[in-house]
Amino acid sequence: MKALQLEKPYGLRRIEIAEPPPPSAGEALVRVHRVGICGTDLGSFLGKMPFFSYPCILGHELGVEVVAVGANVTNVKPGDRCSVEPYLNCQQCFSCRRGFTNCCENHKTLGVMCDGGLTERLILPARKLHPANRLTLDQCALVETLAIGCHAVDRGNPKSGENVLVIGAGPIGLSALEFAKLSGSRVIVMDISEERLAFVREKMGIHDTVCVKGDDSDMTAVMKMTNGQFADVVIDATGSNKSMVRSLEFAAFAGRVVFVGITQKNMDLPHALVFHRRELTLMASRNALSRDFPRIITLIEEGTIDTAPWITHQAAFDEVISIFPSWTKPETGVIKAVVTIS
Repeated sequence: MKALQLEKPYGLRRIEIAEPPPPSAGEALVRVHRVGICGTDLGSFLGKMPFFSYPCILGHELGVEVVAVGANVTNVKPGDRCSVEPYLNCQQCFSCRRGFTNCCENHKTLGVMCDGGLTERLILPARKLHPANRLTLDQCALVETLAIGCHAVDRGNPKSGENVLVIGAGPIGLSALEFAKLSGSRVIVMDISEERLAFVREKMGIHDTVCVKGDDSDMTAVMKMTNGQFADVVIDATGSNKSMVRSLEFAAFAGRVVFVGITQKNMDLPHALVFHRRELTLMASRNALSRDFPRIITLIEEGTIDTAPWITHQAAFDEVISIFPSWTKPETGVIKAVVTIS
């Protein structure tokens, strides 16, 4: 079978791999139709992703079809169209036993710590498949991205009428704003790119936006939008250590700050006059929970979440190696690229 492997930074290559075996008990054989490309994939290509294990077949945002199932599988059947929960957890560690499967102590994400879905067929634990027969294959591939934002918003727990500031208007920031809207909160989006903010206003329906200048004007803009009280919840989806440090300054007294982006750099947090004085709550958000996937599938089915604006770039499998480097460049305007396998 054909597959695309990231051998090293900037080293994306086509390889041939063996056909998967028949599924064992609790497993399913799936045919991969769509693969979404996310910031983790792009960061791994650039050598900036701390968790990536080279060499690795990319692909964790998957729209698949079930081909066969092993013994004792009851949640899916051959022919089912599914979204994939790509977080492989051990089910035995302290985190898993308490239900925190997203931060399993032995966690592996498909296409990051182990081979993923940029291939034709693969074996998966059937419990990681979420039937979505009313969704298109493209929509199935979007569910995981939305799940990241869903979990981040759940961590911040915004209430109706509160102000939520989302910093970073990339795919993860956009997924967070979707669920912040559903909470009934007022959503403000901040980014360094006016083009991305224009997308947020025109396609996502969020009109309170701030283009980052890196000076006091940013603070003034957020103050005006929140009647001088700043944001009850701040979600930083930038992956920039500088932005993440500064994000605390936009939080209201007794506010909550969620870091959903990842940085490899240390952060010097402003403690006495900001973090301590305002009694802020600082949280990380990693991956998503199993329950998030059926919720998102239902929201897309109902039309509550409109996926039409999301996919801005598409490519066939054989085009990926030549096109992929362009997706790392902001000027290409990529929000979400999706690869068609079959």
